[in-house]
Amino acid sequence: MIKMIRMEPIALDDGIVLGIEVKLPKTNLVMITTDKGYIMCGALDVDLLNSRLRERGIIAARAAGVRTWEDLLDSPLSDVTFEAERLGIHSGMKGRDALRLMR
Repeated sequence: MIKMIRMEPIALDDGIVLGIEVKLPKTNLVMITTDKGYIMCGALDVDLLNSRLRERGIIAARAAGVRTWEDLLDSPLSDVTFEAERLGIHSGMKGRDALRLMR
């Protein structure tokens, strides 16, 4: 049996977040979530969240070209939702710094 979904707690210096990895044919989805929001690989459609789902107030950000949770923590974010911006999260910020603001 192939392991398709993996979830593990990830320790940050100020608490615990949850890493989620979904293995799909020819690609993997990686994300890290808190109780308030999440960061994810390039598959996240920030434009959709900001337009058609704006009323939900989703706090999320995307980092392109990441393959692991470590990449996601250390890479600069390429896009963020309007609600994430309201928390002080912005493009260019490292994923781990954004997660601190999402706690």
